[in-house]
Amino acid sequence: MTDPAMSVTPYWELTFDADGDTDGRKRDRLLAGVRKHRVRDLVVFAHGWNNDRSSATRLFSGFFAPLPGLAPAARIGYAGVVWPSMRFSDEPIPDFPRAVAAEPPPRPALDKDIRHALHETFPGRATVIDRIARLLDQRSGEEARLEEFGRLVRLLVEVATGPQAPFAADTLAEGVPQSEPVMLSGATAEVCAEFAGALAHLESPDAAARFTLPNPWDGAQELLRQATYYAMKRRAGTVGERGLGRVLGQLAAAAPDVRVHLVGHSFGARLVSFALRGLPEGVRTVKSVTLLQGAFSHYAFAARLPHDARVGGVLKDRHRRIAGPLVCCYSRHDSALGTMYPLASRTAGDARGAVEGFDIGRALGAKWGAMGHDGVQAVPGTKSFKLAEALRAQLPSSGCVNVDAAEVVRRGGPPAGAHSDIVHRELAQLVVAAGRIR
Repeated sequence: MTDPAMSVTPYWELTFDADGDTDGRKRDRLLAGVRKHRVRDLVVFAHGWNNDRSSATRLFSGFFAPLPGLAPAARIGYAGVVWPSMRFSDEPIPDFPRAVAAEPPPRPALDKDIRHALHETFPGRATVIDRIARLLDQRSGEEARLEEFGRLVRLLVEVATGPQAPFAADTLAEGVPQSEPVMLSGATAEVCAEFAGALAHLESPDAAARFTLPNPWDGAQELLRQATYYAMKRRAGTVGERGLGRVLGQLAAAAPDVRVHLVGHSFGARLVSFALRGLPEGVRTVKSVTLLQGAFSHYAFAARLPHDARVGGVLKDRHRRIAGPLVCCYSRHDSALGTMYPLASRTAGDARGAVEGFDIGRALGAKWGAMGHDGVQAVPGTKSFKLAEALRAQLPSSGCVNVDAAEVVRRGGPPAGAHSDIVHRELAQLVVAAGRIR
């Protein structure tokens, strides 16, 4: 299938709703197309936080572009996974035009693009979104207004019933999912003050502002952002297991010789990882998984956590469903995952604030860190490489592999840092190496 906006061919799109249900016509085009084009290797890319299909397609096209030249003899097909996520338009993305990666508006007011994205992402919640926007505009000094803001943010992202409800957790304590993070259960003023302090540190690491008491309203939009991303994280697990995993099973039945290579960015990394849970028994067509700045717990694949042997990762041993390696790329320049992610992920049992010098990564990262900040943790046998080393070496044929990609994943401003700086030939080359695409 040819798409004029796409740099490669043949290309197909897979579209899922928030509950993981797929567009059947697009799925059927893929199943028929891989046979028609005699595809040998299918590279499937899932975006992370994102506003619309056009920006997702632009990301896929940019990342896929080097692949034909890297494996000229291979019969490669390409698929993009589009699912209902969103990105706050004040987050710059390297190499994207201003219309896609806008200059940040003054904090904390929501611009029209963010409001539109919220309405699209959370249909039926227009009244809640509009009231949230008004409270951010007003910045009332009344404590009750800040608490109202927190209550409305939690109402916006809650899912009481339905398929998505069980998919938020990354770890299980004796089979029971971890509790909700403090940001959705703690005092709004305290949570917002912590986010405000973290933002101030990211914007001016050496500023004297770290010694002043932050205004909670300065962190209010960050609470909204992180709560929204929590909902995206939950959706990613749902779409991965209930959606993509099932489609991969159907693909294996329709074209059993096709070798599948899963690639995911941010929450898309969580999506493709949860697809391993949705694979039908006996399917061994997934030959590699490459995680780019994965926005989920670095303990997700662990059998048990170093600080609590009763707790294990929700994807424990699922990397064994891959007939090849799981490659996790990470970067210390990703402040979305190094700073904001651990602060937003703490549960009620670990409500320690981050005001200890605002060194969020050091204070909370070991327990609440993300794949994209320091790689897979607590999985025995995991191999580690610098990116240049990984591209020179023969990557392991199975198991978990951590790759420090900081030499290329390094551009981007606060609050996300280099989180979206993933369109690089070297990372495409890593996908080829991981999958042994020839």
